[in-house]
Amino acid sequence: MKAVVIGATGATGRELVLQLLANPKVDSVNVLVRRPFFTPDPKLHEVIVDFDRLEDFSHFIIGDVAFSTMGTTLKDAGSKEGQWVVDYDYQLKFAALCKLNRFHSFVLLSSAQANKNSRFFYTKMKGLLEEGIKALNFPKLIIVRPGPIDRPNSKRKGEQYAVSTLKFLNKLGLFKLYKPISTMILARAIMDAAFEDKDGLIDIYNPKEIWDELGEKA
Repeated sequence: MKAVVIGATGATGRELVLQLLANPKVDSVNVLVRRPFFTPDPKLHEVIVDFDRLEDFSHFIIGDVAFSTMGTTLKDAGSKEGQWVVDYDYQLKFAALCKLNRFHSFVLLSSAQANKNSRFFYTKMKGLLEEGIKALNFPKLIIVRPGPIDRPNSKRKGEQYAVSTLKFLNKLGLFKLYKPISTMILARAIMDAAFEDKDGLIDIYNPKEIWDELGEKA
């Protein structure tokens, strides 16, 4: 099994890469990054790319399964236009190159409530990205839509507040379906879903399905 990952330096992406490297089913992992990041590993090939010219690096986008865990915040991007480039344009271009290079499986880390008809910018953008990748008709497409992600040392204040609030409510037995998920557990769910042999061309994992995949109850 040969894997290719974008978004590998994010909190979930880096954990996914480490778990892929430790998985005996995986022979090699190509990670496309803007700058060197990972500790050397015999299975790892770190490719420094310009995401604005990703097509120039298509010869590195070769394998069996591709993972896209890329994403940014509105604050880090500086504008909705900047966030759209990272969260939509780069990922759809990556998916198109994977399709061109005959990948069997594509795995997208999306978001709960992703909906192309949403009134909210973020969830609408995620929904439109899902639709764009669906239209490429991969033999196997897996979309993972987690609820709040509990990122270690997160600097996202809104996310920190949401995670801490939900953890408190979960203790009261409320909103347990949307309990925060750690990046380590989420990465395991993503990897397990990618390697699971299930019927159907498109598998969508909402929060309930993610916890079911892990064998845990929400």
